[in-house]
Amino acid sequence: MAEALVSIQIIPKTPKGEDSIPFVDEAIKIIEQADVKYQVNPLETTMEGNLAELLSVIEKMNQRMHELDCPSVISQVKIYSHKDQEASMSELTKKYR
Repeated sequence: MAEALVSIQIIPKTPKGEDSIPFVDEAIKIIEQADVKYQVNPLETTMEGNLAELLSVIEKMNQRMHELDCPSVISQVKIYSHKDQEASMSELTKKYR
């Protein structure tokens, strides 16, 4: 059962002012390796799972940007949780699908 949804938009300042998309792709690889349910969207990626685990993924994404020599990173994060029910991407969006 997923206790949270976490959306992340990572905005790295690239080392030489190059296109940020390859860097964002590297950040998404971190999510893939975390083996959590996720969905890539045009402006952010949403993950579903244990809140502490998802926040750890975000930390690793930021670390990866620094490993790639990004001097700074902005991470815009949104968190959804519900006291009495599972947090599910499909449940929240089913009326639109």
